[in-house]
Parts: sequence; structure tokens; C-alpha cells
Amino acid sequence: MKISMILDKIDESQLFVPAFQREYVWKREDAKLLMDSLIKEYPTGTMLTWETNNPPELKGGHVYDERQGAVRILLDGQQRVTTLYLLIKGELPPYYSLEEIANDTRGLYVNVETLELEYFSKIRMESEPRWVDITDVFKRKSRPRDLIKEIEAMGGEVSGNKEDLIHDNFALILSILEREFPEQTVPVKATIREAIDIFYKVNAGGVALTDAELALAQISGYWPQARERFKAKLDKLKQDGFAFKLDFVVYVLLGVLHHNGSDMRKLHADGNDDALRAAWEKLDSKVLDYAANLLRSHAYVDHTHEINSIYALVPIIVHCYDRDCNLSQTEVLKITKWFYYSQVRRRYVSQLPQKLDYDLKIVAENSSPFDRLLDVIREDRGGNISIAAEEFEGRAIQHPLFALMRWHLKSRGAKCLTTGVKIQKPMGDKYQLENDHIFPYSRLKAAGYGMDNRIKYSLAQELTNRAILTQVANRTKGAILAKDYLADVQGRFPNALKQQLIPEDRELWEIENYELFLKTRRKMLADSMNTWLEGIVETSSTDGRASLEELIAEGENEDLEFKETFRWDVRQETVNKDLENVVLKTIAAFSNAQGGRLLIGVTDGGVVVGLERDYKSLGGGGKDKFELHLTNLVQKSFGQAFAATKVTVTFPEVSGVEFCSVEIKSANKPTFLLVSMKGGSAQERFYVRSGNSSPELKLSEAQAYIDERFV
Repeated sequence: MKISMILDKIDESQLFVPAFQREYVWKREDAKLLMDSLIKEYPTGTMLTWETNNPPELKGGHVYDERQGAVRILLDGQQRVTTLYLLIKGELPPYYSLEEIANDTRGLYVNVETLELEYFSKIRMESEPRWVDITDVFKRKSRPRDLIKEIEAMGGEVSGNKEDLIHDNFALILSILEREFPEQTVPVKATIREAIDIFYKVNAGGVALTDAELALAQISGYWPQARERFKAKLDKLKQDGFAFKLDFVVYVLLGVLHHNGSDMRKLHADGNDDALRAAWEKLDSKVLDYAANLLRSHAYVDHTHEINSIYALVPIIVHCYDRDCNLSQTEVLKITKWFYYSQVRRRYVSQLPQKLDYDLKIVAENSSPFDRLLDVIREDRGGNISIAAEEFEGRAIQHPLFALMRWHLKSRGAKCLTTGVKIQKPMGDKYQLENDHIFPYSRLKAAGYGMDNRIKYSLAQELTNRAILTQVANRTKGAILAKDYLADVQGRFPNALKQQLIPEDRELWEIENYELFLKTRRKMLADSMNTWLEGIVETSSTDGRASLEELIAEGENEDLEFKETFRWDVRQETVNKDLENVVLKTIAAFSNAQGGRLLIGVTDGGVVVGLERDYKSLGGGGKDKFELHLTNLVQKSFGQAFAATKVTVTFPEVSGVEFCSVEIKSANKPTFLLVSMKGGSAQERFYVRSGNSSPELKLSEAQAYIDERFV
């Protein structure tokens, strides 16, 4: 179908976007690349449509009338089509409101001489008439002859060749309207549910849509109003400071219906309709508001932008749902305590679905779930979850320690240092909370803490150099010397510095003592926060570990992997040392994630077959020789310190059959494995746990993971 025809069909109410489609999320760079491909006549993808007399609910408020006859539904390609509409028409398509446009991609300019594309830049374009809004070209508001006259009027010269080039480029841009946009079609006989299922399969193979977005599309197949119902509730929560995306709702629904965080397919079945509607009714009318108020009143959370990972709210909401919001004061305090530790210890910073699986199972099966969930965080950190003063060093306000510090200061009744207003939920825009440098950065920069010294700069930006102020106070404070500002605060509000845990020793307020000020406040914060967290409520350590038989019965997951043998190839019936490398990859992957356990001598199906074949492959010697060989390989690959502190090898038995259990602790620095390549060379590879597999990450992905995981 020609692009001009696609746009005409949208305007003539013949081509629609279904309500289950997500909003417009493309960015300006995406729009620029699409237009560049069209100008260069490169492939631009396809669209998937469905012609039907029985369409699903449509975006944009259009209600289908059967007198319209068959209409086309755009199942895939709506981001590209919407981009074309915005850039060619210069208007929003009728199926979107401005609120549903995450990024307005209009205003793309083209240099009609070079065909370079860029968004408006005053410096480059203001006095250069060759830069034209591409929408004006399509709408014939900008024409070659007028442009050439404008260039000449500004003193420029346009040669005959340049004039021809400009005319040709205008024609090339306009020819985009006649470009064929490849179209695939769903059979007319398809039902709504079949069409949505096709949409799901088309998108499931790519990365454009998340599993949660695809699940929401499936839900819309049997509940067309679902998306709008969810959005209406999210709008109300946002007004109270709790802003969530639709993905979050899907995770919550999966949690309350199935106590699961990964298998979105559980929401796809036909039989889910009544159960899902009933679950949403309870969430909408009761549970979501209850959970938000619980966080506001007990955890001092006024806005979700204070939260490091909002997915920590999923276990809380599921528990409130299960208990019909009938929680005791002790339960509420345990939830609060776990929530704080889940944030500062980054429980959901990676492998979100798998961790939700684990945690939601605890919520479903444990009588004191948040005691056990706190134990999980404690076990991940080797038994110690207290905050050390050294953890603050060089940490900026983006670190979760800052959010915890803010909640702690609210719990102490802290006041804005300038206005004296309590920092817990101040009212009015002027009194919104902001953070401000106690020692102004301009002063620190002059004292050698600028960006040219990375370490010094990180100290200048350290969160311990921040106070929580209201917006009106932050705007008036300016670059006052710390010693003058803090002395003034102490005179007007005698307890304010103590409440914000700011040292009151005036010698520390001198800029030459800045690093001593930081060291002192780090300890004050760590000591006070640890006392506060432990004092919220007493929790009991639970013996929540499952037996090995139970673990094996549950199957492989992000924390557990089975290997039938260590070095014996069961197919070739011979020694295969490549299998040893697979074990080493698994150890590296577990250490780069949250730790885990590898069971050798257990089949993929969970059958304990033992180690006799591996014992024989080593010339006998039983488990002692097996352990020695395994330990030597670990030491050679990762070092003696790693083998001694991060790996524990034992030989348990199940039904009289001995196998090997390798427990791997989470490492505090990246673990690389040296892998031999063809030709005899070796390269370092980085592996990480993902579900029940241990894939290698690409260099760019590995660096991003390392930057986030090992901070």
C-alpha cells in the first residue's frame, strides 16, 4: 500500500489502531532514521493489517458502526505509521491524544541541498534557508523556486547545477508519498482473539515490546476495556504521587493471580477473563490505595520517584491482596523494614522476573513472609545487611542510599534548614523537596574539587554533602559558604542540623576540613540508619531453606542448575573436557549474578544419577579425587582467593546416591573466564545467570551490566 494511501485511509476512518496497542513511544532519533531510510530508498519494514467486520475496541474514541462495512486494523507497524503521519501531516493522528505521545517527533528539518536530517538547531539553521521543516515540503508550503529566491536575497549564489539538485531533492522527498509500504494481512475469517494471538507471535520474536506489553495485548483480547481501566486508575494514583506504567499493572496481576513474576503466558488463557476482572476490581477499589497509603504513612514515601525499584511493591501488594488488606501493626512494620532493605540492597536491580518468582512463592507459602524475604537479602550478602560508613564514599544522589537517607530524615521529623517546614510531604509546589549541596559546588570547585579530578569531583557530589530542602529554600540559598549558612541555620532552628544528621562542630564547616566533614557525617548517617532500621520491628530468622530433594523436584531456575556429568560425555561414552568448561561457565555466571548452586550428577529432568562415570574417568579415587580436580580447575580459572571464599563443594546423598553440590557466592567484582579459541589463542568471556541458563554477554551488554551490578 502506498504511504499516501495509508494516511488517507486513516483520515477517512478506514484504517484504525486497536486499543490493545501501546502508546507512541518512538524517539526523535527513530523518526530521523526512518525518514533517512525512505529518502535513500532503503527497506523500512512492513505493516501487518487485518480487514474485519468485527473489530476490537479502537483507539481514539471511534466507535465502529457495522454500516461502515469492513475496516482495516493495524496490528503491527503502528510506530512507523504514526511517525509518517506526524512528519508528513504535521498533526496528531486521530487515534492518539497528546498525552499518548511519549515523544513528539514533529519538527524534523532537512537540508534540501545535502539531504541531511536534524531537529531544529538555532545556531545551524536560523540563517540558513536550505534547512527546511520536512513537513512544509510535504504540505507544499516550501517550494524550490521560493527557496532559491530566499538564498539569493540573502546574498548567496545558486549555480545551475545546485538549482537542479535542489529541485531533484524536493522531488525525491515528495516521492516518499508514492513509496510502497509492504503490507502483510491477517485472513478476514480470523476472530479478534486469533488476530491478537498473531500480533503476539509477530512481536514475541523481537525486542520492541516487553513481555508485559504483549501480555496486556492478549488480555485485551478477552477484555477490550482493560487498558483504559488500568490507565484511569494509574492517573488517579499519579495525582497522589504514585506514578506507575502499564507494565507494573501486568506484573501485579500476574502476582495476585498466580504468585508468579515471569510466566506472562499465564495471563493469556481464555479462562482468565472472570478471574482477572475480579482481581482488578479488588485492586482498583481497595488494595492499590491501601498499599500506597501504607508506604506513605509508615515508610515516609511521598513520591515513587524516591523509590529505586518500584517492583519491590509487587510482593507488598500481593500480600495485602492475599490478606484482604487486614494486616496487623507488626506485619506492616515488617513490610516496611523489608521494603527499605530491598531498596538499599537493590533486590530487583537485575533478573526481575526470576526474583519475583522466588519472592512471590515465599509470600504465598510462608506464614511470616517478610521475615523470610529479609533473610533472603541477608543470605545474598553473606549474612550482613547493615550499612557501613564506607558505602557512602563517592556515592551520588542516584544511589539508593540517598533515598534511604531521605526516608530516615523524614522519620526523625527533620525540617527544611531554611524555612523550618517539616520535610515529610510539604504542601504546595514551592515546598516540593529538593536536595542541595551543603558545601556549594562552586566553592568546592574553586578549592580543587572540579571535574578535572574525578575522585575529588565525586566527593563534591557525594550524597553526604546534601541536605533536604524545600524548593523555595533551595532557590534562595545560593552559594553561601557552608560555615555561614550552617551557623545561620543553627541560630534560627537550633535542632535542625541534628535532625538532618549534619555535624555541629564548627571547625568541620571550614572548606579546608571538607573531607573530614564528609567522614564524620558518613559515620553519623550509618550509625543512625542502622539503629533505626533494626529498631523498626524485631524479625525472626527463618529456617526457610528447602531440602535438596525439594530443590531438585522444583527443577532448574536462576539459582539452581543441573549437570548430569562433570567430564563424561554420555553420548560419545568418553571423556569430554569441553564439559568441564561448561561447569566453569556456570560458576562464573552465578558469581556475576546473585550466586547459586550447581548440582553435578543430576539430569536435566531432576533424576539423581550420581558420579560413578566421572569417578572412573579420573582413574578412580572417588569423591576426594573428583573434588581435587574440580578445585584445581576453579583455582586455575578464577584464582585461589575465589576458590577459597566463593565456592563450597560438598557431596550429599539422595536415596543412597552420592552427587556433587557446588555452592557459588555472589562476587563483589566481575568474574571473567578465559576461553580457548581456534588457533590456540584465549579470550576473556563474561557470563551471567539469566533464568535457568548462563549466556555470554556481548561486550557492550557486559559493560552496562558491570556498571550497574558492581557499584
